[in-house]
Amino acid sequence: MSPKPVLYTYFRSSSAARVRIALHHKGIDYEARPVNLAKGEQLSEAYTSQNPAALVPLIVIDGHEICQSVAILEYIEETRPERPLLPKDPALRAHVRAIVGAICSDIQPLQNLRVLKTLPEDQREEHARTVIAQGLAVVEKMLEATAGAFCVGDKVTLADCCLIPQLVNARRFGVDLCRCPRIQAIEARANALDAFKKAHWTQQPDCPAELSL
Repeated sequence: MSPKPVLYTYFRSSSAARVRIALHHKGIDYEARPVNLAKGEQLSEAYTSQNPAALVPLIVIDGHEICQSVAILEYIEETRPERPLLPKDPALRAHVRAIVGAICSDIQPLQNLRVLKTLPEDQREEHARTVIAQGLAVVEKMLEATAGAFCVGDKVTLADCCLIPQLVNARRFGVDLCRCPRIQAIEARANALDAFKKAHWTQQPDCPAELSL
């Protein structure tokens, strides 16, 4: 039997949260090893020797060290197909991946800590708010053609794993979600599921007690 996967994570990382949701959805037991991004622990020699990008998440699974959340999600899906997070139909799979790309390529990288630190402090929140609002407007439009109970149809997919953590960031930066009714409805359904509850940032071992629910 392969040893338990080890996930290097940070409680407020939306990228790490995507992977946590997928692991819980599939019932995969894992060990969480927190990396405090605020304290710069991702820049330590010990960590960068495993992940030169100095980011989370990083997973050690089946003897492999894999970084980049989308690559991790795809690996988990391919090696552990039970409770699938991708539809069988090729067109629907493409729709899932398109939504994943809209979130993970077009929104999150432009509002993450690394980018915000390059801006004057008084411009950071407005930049993040604008980027997220514009990106979610695109996703909301995409959902017109794909949404059922969740982003693509009536079952949880990788698109939902990526969308829900991004909404945490949206609220953190004060984005008005009133113009995203489909997104809000999907969020409500997802947040009622155990996988999303267990993956929430307030439930992580490195979440400070004063912030946890």
